[in-house]
Amino acid sequence: MHSLIWLALAAICVIIARICVTIITPSGSVTRRRSHTETCHLAVFLGSGGHSSEALSLVSALDFSRYTPRTYLVSEGDSLSAQKAVTLERLKTASAASLHLGVPVGRYQILTIPRARHVHQNILTVPFTTIRSFLASVYHVTFAPRLSGDSTFDVMLLNGPGTCVVLCIATYVNRFLGLPSPRLIYVETFARVRVLSLTGKLLRPIVDRFVVQWPDMGGRGEYHGWLV
Repeated sequence: MHSLIWLALAAICVIIARICVTIITPSGSVTRRRSHTETCHLAVFLGSGGHSSEALSLVSALDFSRYTPRTYLVSEGDSLSAQKAVTLERLKTASAASLHLGVPVGRYQILTIPRARHVHQNILTVPFTTIRSFLASVYHVTFAPRLSGDSTFDVMLLNGPGTCVVLCIATYVNRFLGLPSPRLIYVETFARVRVLSLTGKLLRPIVDRFVVQWPDMGGRGEYHGWLV
């Protein structure tokens, strides 16, 4: 009986140690510089409303021939953000064609994730919707790439709101298991001038890069001026 207790305690200690190492050690602590011909699988979370507009504004400045394939993650029921992503892709394709670049902009997909919390949702039911959102996120981040044979996300771009916290936690499942996981980049919304959003406060310690857009917030993350 005592040996089983000690074995259980040892297993718990190993798990706790692994969690601590996973959180403390950033993904890609040794960053490999990509060649100019190498592509990057980009995942972008579109958090609806202004968050989606800002995220798509960030993505629009990228070279689509290098950041391919692209995966847009949208919340369940947010058809407007999905349509905005499709519009951006069409504009990029048309722009490349008009300039006769002869370089394909690559492929993209749109994936839907259940919302972690709905507006005016009863707080007692939030744990259930959050778990549902987490399981869907784990499927897309961990299982889907292996079942379909597609590449794992190389980078995940986040801008808020709450559901992206669930996505980050799902990414840490990969890191805990020692599986390939995307680098997490969080760009605080332009609307936050002096104080971080709740999502920003939660994610700042665990993302790989935390970017702010106002000088008054420079001490809380990387500041590179206005990005949107």
